[in-house]
Amino acid sequence: MVTRRQFLQGATSLALLGSRFGLQTAFATAGDRAAPAVKGAATAAGGWARYVDVFTGTGGHGHTYPGASLPFGMVQLSPDTHNSGWDASSGYHQGDGSIMGFSHTHLSGTGIGDMLDVLLMPTQGPVLLQPGSRGLPNENYRSKHDGVSSTSPLLSGDNDAHPGQGYRSRYDRASEQAQPGYYRVRLTDHDILAELTATPRAGLHRYTFQRPGAGHMLLDLAHGYHTDPAQPARVTDAELRVIGNDTVVGSRRVHEWAKGRHIYFAMKLSRPFEHAALYVDDALLPDSAHTAKGDKLKAALHYADAGHAPLLVKVGISAVDTEGALRNLQAEIPGWDFEQVQHAAAASWERELGRIRVETSSEPVRRTFYSALYHTMLAPTLFSDVDGRYRGMDMAVHQLPNGQHNYSTYSLWDTYRALHPLLTLYQPERVPDLVNGLVRMAVESPDGPPVWPLQGVETGCMIGHHSAVVLAEAHAKGFRGIDYEQAWPVFRKRAMDDDYRGLPLYRKLGYIPSDKENEAVSKTLEYAYDDWALAHLAEAVGAHADAEQLRQRSRNYQHVFDRKLSFVRPRASDGRWLEPFDPRGMGHAATWRDFTESNAWQATFLNQHDLYEYMKLFGSEHAFERKLDGLFNADPALPADAPPDIAGMVGQYAHGNEPSHHVAYLYAYAGAHHKTQARVRMLLDTMYSTAPDGFAGNEDCGQISAWYVLSALGLYAVDPVSANYVFGSPLLDHAEVDVGEGRVLTVKSRNNGPDRPYIQSVSWNGRPWTRSWISHAELTAGGTLIFDMGAAPNEHFGAALADRPPSFGNAAS
Repeated sequence: MVTRRQFLQGATSLALLGSRFGLQTAFATAGDRAAPAVKGAATAAGGWARYVDVFTGTGGHGHTYPGASLPFGMVQLSPDTHNSGWDASSGYHQGDGSIMGFSHTHLSGTGIGDMLDVLLMPTQGPVLLQPGSRGLPNENYRSKHDGVSSTSPLLSGDNDAHPGQGYRSRYDRASEQAQPGYYRVRLTDHDILAELTATPRAGLHRYTFQRPGAGHMLLDLAHGYHTDPAQPARVTDAELRVIGNDTVVGSRRVHEWAKGRHIYFAMKLSRPFEHAALYVDDALLPDSAHTAKGDKLKAALHYADAGHAPLLVKVGISAVDTEGALRNLQAEIPGWDFEQVQHAAAASWERELGRIRVETSSEPVRRTFYSALYHTMLAPTLFSDVDGRYRGMDMAVHQLPNGQHNYSTYSLWDTYRALHPLLTLYQPERVPDLVNGLVRMAVESPDGPPVWPLQGVETGCMIGHHSAVVLAEAHAKGFRGIDYEQAWPVFRKRAMDDDYRGLPLYRKLGYIPSDKENEAVSKTLEYAYDDWALAHLAEAVGAHADAEQLRQRSRNYQHVFDRKLSFVRPRASDGRWLEPFDPRGMGHAATWRDFTESNAWQATFLNQHDLYEYMKLFGSEHAFERKLDGLFNADPALPADAPPDIAGMVGQYAHGNEPSHHVAYLYAYAGAHHKTQARVRMLLDTMYSTAPDGFAGNEDCGQISAWYVLSALGLYAVDPVSANYVFGSPLLDHAEVDVGEGRVLTVKSRNNGPDRPYIQSVSWNGRPWTRSWISHAELTAGGTLIFDMGAAPNEHFGAALADRPPSFGNAAS
């Protein structure tokens, strides 16, 4: 297993495409078909998308990209400013001052990098085959949210790299503009205007050369993200083929994070090139060569008068073959009308963003909300061709039934917590496709249940097997058309039989000892939650004995809880508590080995499913409440060896990393819901903005953003498998959420404001509501949820046992 922390150590030591096209994109058939028309006044002057700032998270450690893509699209066409190091995980960072080119695949907000496939760069002058140095030190940028002090400079808006000689170009920041589905920038070293837009499986470039004379389009098939700054991207089996004088196709395998993944492309240009020069290992092939094979391939497509007219380039991609890439391209961009494709992309985003329509007196809140909502739709990503073929986790090519789609890029350790619960609310038509994709992966993969699957490869990143949670949640919420029966044997084998990352010890001892297995405390806790999810899945398929065993096993958290100290902590195989113990530390030894991107303070509150039994270990619910207070009020200092993922500190609470995300909502289970309200509002106000450094920590494929979207609505799924949402402190004055089949959930907050975070009372469909929670079934039936807010806490709201959220399937007692 490679965690993000281990990676860092190694790295740093459409909708309809218009009647003119006469066809539909994947998303018109996959989900947009059932999407409601965009409503509200926002459609008149720019729509909901005008509130989106795609540059949110492109600085600090947000690791997002600003380029063109469609909701859940396969192509992410975006500029690359750097391709190595932690803060280059998405290929782009606001602090870099130059652009290497424009590639077609990017990861959004991850803590490990990959992708950056099929780089194109328009240039004039001699052919330069290397990008040249970035011109900046190889170090991480600082963020205002960093939990560990650093000597690196804070992100500076006027940071200007001085790149070494190469095809890389500086760019005019004032010219850099983007909106969902469109990006533009002026490359100052070449005086070229670059514009990008996309369809689900293809990208469309438009380059306007401002200077007269010859120019060329450089294709760098060796370019890609590489973990080791001293070693280029590990590429094998690459091939380029020039067809006629306007088409290039090719392929390669990449062996970085997702080792051995396949990528194929087909590229067409709007004007014939005079000459195509092919390079292998930077050596020029003879003029007669039309194909090239090797590991490091490049091509220069020459134009005698590059500025005669704008040059358009369209590129389709596939994981199946070049024929599939070409079919994707021809199906989705048959013509050369850049504005038509751009408008179709904008319409697709408008439709999806319009599924949640909000009103607020605060313009920053509105912009932050829609920027976050946008980021919840950049993953998972489409991973099947227009003909329904896809490359499975077994590396074989498979055929989907008509109407289905395959997906990739599931950051499950992160996204099971808020992104997938959010998608069940506002993207219900898409959920069966997304979950069936996980079922297929489990069945096809030699590695078993998905952990962090990327482009047909199991990366094995992070701990647990949280695809189980996504399946169990979908079943608990009543989603049909998902093959739970097919999934169960694979997940049962993992839970009951597999020799996998400490599970044999977990089954034998009831916990994983920290003298035998890395990150043992966190693994014990997360396996316990996966057992809870699998117990639900077992019941769903009629495996009742397994369900009971898994339910009981989900209480293994108690075996790493020290009642004397009221902390979870590392334990040896002989049962001893391991020393030394520092609740702020990463582990009992010099190497980081007891917790996953967290410490004992944070891991102590990782319990999501069995709160009422868990509180007994602290002595009482009041002791549990005091411990929560202690977490938020503790000294925020971290040891020097803490991973940078632990960020966004409030005491020892770390909002920048996922194990903390449900914690502010736990006060509700102790009958102190007013403290949940105060903490959640504080986090909404302090941890988010639309600045480049607007996220605390990595955005993590939509998870950080999904927390904001749900919490701004006043809801959060502490235990997604319970199919319930705990109330928080709604930030919005009014919101309408399309929850499927024409039903609308309306959320109103009366007497709300910056200094009025406290719930005074709640009503549901006109009737008083005293509970501090509500079920998914109630919300998705449609109705109106009204919060009356105030400046002082109403400590009685949600305090009675009958009004607290259920846990372990039981009411509070």
